[in-house]
Amino acid sequence: MNQAITGIGAVASIGRDVDELFENLCAGKTGHAPLRGFDRANFRARHAYEVDNRPAEGQDVPGRASALLLDAVAQAAKGAGLGEDLSGVPVLVGTGLRELRSLELWWRGEHQLTEKDLDFGPVLRERFGAVQAHTFSNACSASLYALAMGSDLLAQEDAPDAVIVAGVDVLTESMHGLLERVHPQAPDRVRPFDRNRTGVLMGDGAAAVVLRRDGFGEQVHGRLRGVAVNCDAYHATAPSPEGIAVAMREAHRMAQVTPADLDLVMLHGTGTLLNDEAEAVALAEVLGADRARPLMTAVKSMTGHTSGGSGLLNLVVGLRALAESRVPPTVGLDDPVDEAAGFRFVTGAPHNEEMTLMQLNAFGFGGINAVAIVEAGR
Repeated sequence: MNQAITGIGAVASIGRDVDELFENLCAGKTGHAPLRGFDRANFRARHAYEVDNRPAEGQDVPGRASALLLDAVAQAAKGAGLGEDLSGVPVLVGTGLRELRSLELWWRGEHQLTEKDLDFGPVLRERFGAVQAHTFSNACSASLYALAMGSDLLAQEDAPDAVIVAGVDVLTESMHGLLERVHPQAPDRVRPFDRNRTGVLMGDGAAAVVLRRDGFGEQVHGRLRGVAVNCDAYHATAPSPEGIAVAMREAHRMAQVTPADLDLVMLHGTGTLLNDEAEAVALAEVLGADRARPLMTAVKSMTGHTSGGSGLLNLVVGLRALAESRVPPTVGLDDPVDEAAGFRFVTGAPHNEEMTLMQLNAFGFGGINAVAIVEAGR
């Protein structure tokens, strides 16, 4: 497999496009701020990583996930030279919550809502004329799962020349409350792999890429070498190191690479007790003697956990890191857990080093694992 990524787009709490996002990540800036979209007095965890696009503090609006999705898709399509007419380009969207926040506002009687307002298809058709729009809901691995579906689509005999793969999620009261209640101590900020982490906080975010069967004559940001997905069904919420390791090995097999070939790992790194340990155990086992070779970073420390959009947000950031030979640091990682001993984390400041090949991790509730291998576009 060698499919070209010819357009990229992203929106997050610390950047409204890829350039702004990447520069802020490298500067160690974080979107961590007091909750703005709803009454923080109802929660113990009173911070999150939100895009500041509401009319006033405490006044939330419906359709925010759709709006961020359209921004990211427009950036990627423009960068790939597709423009605003996507009538012949399938759009595949990965999400964990879709427009759940709009549903919450309707339930509170604050806004009117129709069935079509919950689906991304109508807004994609209205803005871009996208005839084929498909949504995949696979928790926090959703957008890398959509990437796998997009790659499979391009491999068909009667495939289109290009597909757009996107991911998006925004903060909801129900998910924010659920995540803070599972921790005995309310999470204060996201500190991936740190011994003193207290859990995860959510963030708003969307990302999109244009994937082509080839990319000759165009700017190629990177090449997808392989993306593996599985569902180990180990537990409703707890990840399985064994299931994750299977996905990593399958991605390496598909991409025809070995651990010694990897230069960078964009970690899932949610800052939760179970996820970080499971991811570290699986990585240590799969990388073996090469565990200290690739650089590693986890940007959720600055963007928050963008749920179904996080895998593709990692992809966009990683592509820019490969292109600029510059890796953003993992803010808040001061004392790594024992399971991650020997890993080559980037901390404190961005690290400059020429890189060619990266691994992307994304893991979701229910044991849905996705791992991608991507090569630099140069």
